[in-house]
Amino acid sequence: MKKSAVPPAKPARESEVVMAHILLPSDANPLNAAFGGKVMEWIDICGAISAQRHCRKVVVTASMDDLHFHVPIRVGFIITLRARVLAVFHTSMEVGVVVEAEDPLRGVSQVATTALLTFVALEADGSKARAPPLKLTSDQERRALQQAHARRDDRLARKARGREDWQHLISDTR
Repeated sequence: MKKSAVPPAKPARESEVVMAHILLPSDANPLNAAFGGKVMEWIDICGAISAQRHCRKVVVTASMDDLHFHVPIRVGFIITLRARVLAVFHTSMEVGVVVEAEDPLRGVSQVATTALLTFVALEADGSKARAPPLKLTSDQERRALQQAHARRDDRLARKARGREDWQHLISDTR
C-alpha cells in the first residue's frame, strides 16, 4: 500500500444504501422461499455500494461474518436491504446489512436476514487505498465502532488460525 494522507472523516449516514427487490420464483428454492445464495448476493452488492459510497474507491469483499437467516422470505414478498458503514480500519471497512421481508398483502414486515461484511478499498492500480475515517455523530455510532473493533480483532485471530485449521480439509485425502 502506498503511504497516503488520511482522507477527511465522513459521517456514516453518507454511506447509507437502501435497495428493494421482489422475490420472484427464479430466486426461490423448492420451498418457495428465498434461495440463501441469492440473498447473500444482494447483501454483498448492497454492502459494497455502501463501502464504495464511503470511500469513493473500488472495493472488494474481504469477509462476510455473522450472516443470519432469521425468517424465510416467501415468493412475492418485498425485500428491502439497508446498509451502512459501521467502522473504518485504515483500508478496510465493516458494513452492516439488514434485510427486511414484507408481506405485501398484509403489510407486515420483519427482519429476515442480517450480516456484517468487510470490504477493502483499492486504488486504480489494485493496491490498497486509505479509507476516510468515520465522523461519529452519536453514542450509538461510538458503540458500534467499539463493537466493530472487537469483532475485527476476533476475525483476524480466526483468520490466522484458519490457515492451519482448514489445511486438513484441502489436503489430498485419497
